[in-house]
Amino acid sequence: MTGVSAPGGPDTSPGGGGSGTARRRGRPPRTESADTRDRILDAAREEFSERGYEKTSVRGIAKSAGVDSALVHHYFGTKEQVFEAAVEVAFAPALKGRDAVLDAPPGEVGEQMTRMIFGLWENPVTRAPLLAIVRSAVNNETAAGVFRRLVAGQLLRRIAGQLDLPDAELRAELAAAQLVGIAMIRYVIKVEPLASADPEQIIRRVAPVVQGHLTGP
Repeated sequence: MTGVSAPGGPDTSPGGGGSGTARRRGRPPRTESADTRDRILDAAREEFSERGYEKTSVRGIAKSAGVDSALVHHYFGTKEQVFEAAVEVAFAPALKGRDAVLDAPPGEVGEQMTRMIFGLWENPVTRAPLLAIVRSAVNNETAAGVFRRLVAGQLLRRIAGQLDLPDAELRAELAAAQLVGIAMIRYVIKVEPLASADPEQIIRRVAPVVQGHLTGP
């Protein structure tokens, strides 16, 4: 980092006599920091997926990421904060897909919501972190609280706000419960024949039910 004196080293500020290439210790370049942060998040999702929230430790995440545990605390803080960051990254595609749901005509919001959720589960890239989140949330109240805050605050309340009905939040939660229940049976418990059924067939059957929860009588 040019223009900053390294503690205990030569002055690299303009006119300071240094080479201009010294860098303050303990502060890696931005690209290096981003790579380290991403590596920690990847390791955290794997650890939470394989071990669940309770059996996952910051030390285990650090070991999997190939970094010191102090770096995990530096970037994220506590284990709960690491989990929340991992959830936010994994849930980012859902928040992007949320716009398609919010922009849909009232009569099509159920299908758009159903397609968004199934699209996340059918994609192997997003399925793995979702499995980690769901398994951890089912078995641990702390993890469940993080999941609730994100899903309720970022997704369901926004969808409810578009319904313009007195019980809109309840309707959005019932629609989500319908989809989460099916996802649990299909992708987590893997009960047949639902686990192997064609996604389009499921969407055709489920979307009208979700629509009913959202805008029905």
